[in-house]
Amino acid sequence: PASQVSFEPGSSGSTSATRHPKQKRKAHSLSIRRTNSTEDRLPGILRGDMLEGQDSKLPHSLRNNLLELFGQIEREFENLYIENLELRREIESLNDRLTGDGQAVDGGDPTKGALKAKASHSTSQLSQKLKTTYKASTSKIVSSFKATTGSRALCQLLKEYVGHRDGIWDLSVSRTQPVVLGTASAGTPNLFVHRTSRSVIVLCPHAAWMSVCADVYVHMFSAASGDQTAHIWRYMVQLPAPQPPPDVSALCDDDQDSSDREEGEVDGDGPCEVPTIRVATATLKSHQGVVIAADWLVGGRQVVTASWDRAANLYEVETSELVHALTGHDQELTHCCTHPTQRLVVTSSRDTTFRLWDFRDPSIHSVNVFQGHTDTVTSAVFTVGDNVVSGSDDRTVKVWDLKNMRSPITTIRTDSAVNRISVSANQRIIALPHDNRQVRLFDMSGVRLARLPRSNRMGHRRMVCCTAWNEENQTCNLFTCGFDRQAIGWNINIPALLQEK
Repeated sequence: PASQVSFEPGSSGSTSATRHPKQKRKAHSLSIRRTNSTEDRLPGILRGDMLEGQDSKLPHSLRNNLLELFGQIEREFENLYIENLELRREIESLNDRLTGDGQAVDGGDPTKGALKAKASHSTSQLSQKLKTTYKASTSKIVSSFKATTGSRALCQLLKEYVGHRDGIWDLSVSRTQPVVLGTASAGTPNLFVHRTSRSVIVLCPHAAWMSVCADVYVHMFSAASGDQTAHIWRYMVQLPAPQPPPDVSALCDDDQDSSDREEGEVDGDGPCEVPTIRVATATLKSHQGVVIAADWLVGGRQVVTASWDRAANLYEVETSELVHALTGHDQELTHCCTHPTQRLVVTSSRDTTFRLWDFRDPSIHSVNVFQGHTDTVTSAVFTVGDNVVSGSDDRTVKVWDLKNMRSPITTIRTDSAVNRISVSANQRIIALPHDNRQVRLFDMSGVRLARLPRSNRMGHRRMVCCTAWNEENQTCNLFTCGFDRQAIGWNINIPALLQEK
């Protein structure tokens, strides 16, 4: 009946008389106050009439819930507005007291009191911090949208090194001429010469080879093995004689059989003509598990190895004697790396930490633990300066300062697990190999520079395990390897890459 409806001034009597009381209360709950609006507010029933006249596809129950939520929002705004007014009164009263005591600034303006200045200072610091964070995150987001064509122009695939019959875990590049690329596979470790892109030496197989590292001083490689040992190999490269031009008629017959050849498999007469070193120069024993990595300490007289027995060992190369056993990790080790100019060693582990071992003082061997990852630390490497870069299965890469090890100075977040990373010596560009077949380049501040081109016809077709820089070689300065049984040499135009950033 009409007697149950309460009218408001300016409302339509014919419309309001037909409205149900429940619907009228629903319309009142949507009346959110607009304090900055110069227009006169419409009465509640009239606004409800306007909303009822609008077409809506929302269910009746959902529409009621929305109106109730809008009412709650209105009440919250009212409470905040009241609190704001009370705080303003308190600030004005405090400033009046400070003005009476002579502690206010010249002019006696209450808005420039001591409390206001202190609050303004803290607010400016917070604002500056937010601006810095926003700028860094924005630059990372913008860099992720760089054109693929630009990456292809700056990063070009030069050579593919084939010959393995299994996935390649690790690779290393010599610093002497000719440039020799050492690869470690579950089958046999091979040595490739950059100019030929074919295997020139096959090392005698023992078990699954997990890592290989070139000595920067002499023609020697250290290799970690799955038989709980590490081996030192001395090599002498003999470049193969130039091959005569292929017979065109023979190529037609070869094309018919090429489709039946397994992916990554080379010709049958290739490995037979490659010399094989069957006796290692030295064998390093003492581990109780798989030796997963090895690296040369500065000077070339000592080698450090990392194993699944949760320990790293330091050996003398000439005598093969164990010098130090580096223990302390709670789980299996995944990688080890040495500083290029100082007697420092860093070991990474599945216990989500990596440790820094200092051998600069013969009498004191200190160790520092870095905590910051939430999953397995796959690798940690030194830079030329005082930084360590760590990669993890938690899809992050962190840059650490050796002088302040509490927290990383840069965190790079990716979309896939990161494997054995490498940092260029001169420009300090980080090359990240991923499980998703991608290789990305970042600078030390976390800005992405490029992504190596990859398609069905070029690039890696499976997980990329390792990267290695060789800036001494101007043409081919980055090498990668993966589970697709090949290593790839890339030409990275570093000056143009940095200029584009």
